[in-house]
Amino acid sequence: MGDYVISYRIILTGVGSYLPKNKFSNDSLAKFVDTSDEWISKRSGIRYRHFVSDNETTSEMSYNAAKKAIKNAKISKNNIDLIIVATTTPDNTFPSTATLVQKKLCINAVSFDIQAVCAGFVFALSVAKSMMSDGYYKNCLIIGADSMSKLLDWKDRSTSVLFGDGAGAIILQRVENINDVYKDWGILSSVIHSDGQFYDLLKTNGGVSTNQKTGFIEMVGKEVFKHAVDKLSTSLEEALLSSNKKIEDVDWLVPHQANQRIITAVADRLNFDINKVISTVKYHGNTSAASIPLALDKAISSKTIINGNLIGVHAIGGGLSWGASIIRIGKPKIL
Repeated sequence: MGDYVISYRIILTGVGSYLPKNKFSNDSLAKFVDTSDEWISKRSGIRYRHFVSDNETTSEMSYNAAKKAIKNAKISKNNIDLIIVATTTPDNTFPSTATLVQKKLCINAVSFDIQAVCAGFVFALSVAKSMMSDGYYKNCLIIGADSMSKLLDWKDRSTSVLFGDGAGAIILQRVENINDVYKDWGILSSVIHSDGQFYDLLKTNGGVSTNQKTGFIEMVGKEVFKHAVDKLSTSLEEALLSSNKKIEDVDWLVPHQANQRIITAVADRLNFDINKVISTVKYHGNTSAASIPLALDKAISSKTIINGNLIGVHAIGGGLSWGASIIRIGKPKIL
């Protein structure tokens, strides 16, 4: 037998998503918030958002998205050995929402939550890649899910009109890269950052050890906008450098769906064709950690993003926390 080198790659093989049935247009929101369709759409590009019902939880949304991702990946749920849920709105303060998802799936997997707010999904990608590359885990379910409506102050129109609820999930699988078959596939790079000096720019005014309350979202909008454009751009450039890729190599950009003006400004700064940027913020608003996998599922299910495409994902959230990843979707067709 000839000599060959075995290494491992972490590939993305399945995506799924879920949005609550309760759908609110800008006009319907204006019935109980001092706002209008023109005011919201002009400043954010958002036209609709979905809110959980009274008895609908983050874990339920996560479970629904997970089932679709598992089906699309064409694997048995029993093969999943790692579950990471990125969320700011867990069902309970403890235990983790991930353990509830594990319970609902009836499987045995190491399960835990991470909290990086809107950047949670890219943080989860980085954590999963590290844990799987160490050789201990073969199949990972990553979920980004948030019930942001639970954190909204309806008297504050600057924040209450921006957010929605939803969940998105992906399946990552570890494969043997025999003879470099998977050399340029899967997660090629992942970078994450945090800077607590900007803590007060985007936060809630409550917490367990502060006042025993969940709190409402507070945001210094103009400052967050500036940081978002800068940090989303620089983190993607960093991820491109780490993966030895150029912006011209990217087929599609899948950004955090927070605000259409931010998405457009980042594309302009990167000199990237806006027609190659996936934008779904119009339909579900800012769903925090769920926004990237929601947009990714929409793009893949519509065959906009196809097997073999190189994509860039990036997000920023409270902390401030931010990051980016470069991913080759799917696996070689020869397999």
